[in-house]
Amino acid sequence: MEALYEILEELQPEVDFHTATNLIDGHLLPSLSIISLIAELEDEFDITIPAVEIVPANFNSADAIWALVQRLQEED
Repeated sequence: MEALYEILEELQPEVDFHTATNLIDGHLLPSLSIISLIAELEDEFDITIPAVEIVPANFNSADAIWALVQRLQEED
């Protein structure tokens, strides 16, 4: 989870990812940051994030992103 926080903080240092629960809905992560985040997650955690998984529910909080990463790792 710490690696995830590092990735997120590198992309948007001004956001408190430990408490934010509206990263997408609150426009805290711009679309270009989301694209970068997906690439970083795939590289860091050796996963592939299918297009159907790129929905606000999976990216609105660090916990939701972490749950997605763990689920995709288990599916591999």
